[in-house]
Amino acid sequence: MPYINQHTREIRCKIVYYGPGLGGKTTNLEYIHRRSAEEARGNLVSLTTAQDRTLYFDFMPLSLGKIRGYDAKFQLYTVPGQVVYEQSRKLILGNVDGVVFVADSQTARMDANLESLDSLRVNLAEQGKSLHTVPCVMQWNKRDLPRIATVEELSGLLNPHDLPEFEAVASEGTGVFDSLKAVAKRVLTKLKRGE
Repeated sequence: MPYINQHTREIRCKIVYYGPGLGGKTTNLEYIHRRSAEEARGNLVSLTTAQDRTLYFDFMPLSLGKIRGYDAKFQLYTVPGQVVYEQSRKLILGNVDGVVFVADSQTARMDANLESLDSLRVNLAEQGKSLHTVPCVMQWNKRDLPRIATVEELSGLLNPHDLPEFEAVASEGTGVFDSLKAVAKRVLTKLKRGE
């Protein structure tokens, strides 16, 4: 549930980028940070390992204007994709308002995508939530690489709930803001309905 501060007239929503390791979650946040107006974004906090992989989370606050006189602020997080950090994923996913599932389009990564999606389902269920109750979009990343699955294959395998889908090349910014805008719109629509 978004945090609403009546005194400061702010609505804060938490968006989590979830997916397999090396799928492009951090690349999404880095691109958003680079391309967002300086006055609309905060610092990008990133904790990485020696191999430059996210160990805990990336975090970036982003202001997206006003809603009924309230400043809408989104806090963007990524989770570590590696299975050994499952407890960190659960912690970061706590009180989530929306999810961008970042799938790696390479055919060799389909098992990792499925494992990560299953982890997302389990972790949401532990909070009494599901992909039906939490606004979510699917991002098919790395569309520029060779040996990738078709959009139809990705959709059939990873998107049985018919969630909004976006093709992406996060390193170039393709599909990055489309994914963010779509999940933000779904979060705000849910908020307006009072859910």
